[in-house]
Amino acid sequence: MLDNKNILLGVTGGIAAYKAVDLASKLKSAGANIKTVMTQNACRFVGPLSFEAVTGSSVFTTMWTPPEEYRIGHVALSDWANIVVVAPASANIIAKIANGICDDFLSTFLCASWSLAAQGKAIIAPAMNIKMWENPVVQRNIETIKKTGFQLAGPSQGRLACGTTGIGRMSEPKEILEVIETIASDIAK
Repeated sequence: MLDNKNILLGVTGGIAAYKAVDLASKLKSAGANIKTVMTQNACRFVGPLSFEAVTGSSVFTTMWTPPEEYRIGHVALSDWANIVVVAPASANIIAKIANGICDDFLSTFLCASWSLAAQGKAIIAPAMNIKMWENPVVQRNIETIKKTGFQLAGPSQGRLACGTTGIGRMSEPKEILEVIETIASDIAK
């Protein structure tokens, strides 16, 4: 179902970033072409080399990647991607999308290129502490980005990195993959 689908995987900072490597591997095994964009905070949790190894493609971590890699990066990736997945999606990236803040490669892609171009489909897999998830500002931002076409995959209930239990845990890669496959089948129709 994902054969030759172009999927851009956005990875933000948070302990759940390690799950994104597994998601990338599952997407590759399902036949997808994957390009990864990582925020600087994501790079503190897991290295770009992990994504390069499982996807076979270079990873974008800055707006200043050499031009031979791509045209204007965030625009070229917008033309390339069929589906965008942000996993984990931190409260920070959700706020940036909701408010049009473009201050790094991923937020510039999501706000300036992808959303405005309205190409393909976009999924976010939230991951944060329960208090952050339940915060009215975060919930308002979630509603805002849903209105612009982003779909949610999660979050799930369970043990959180802070040691508490509740909603806010990033969905498992297998569950996110199922959402991606559903969207891919809709695109194929």
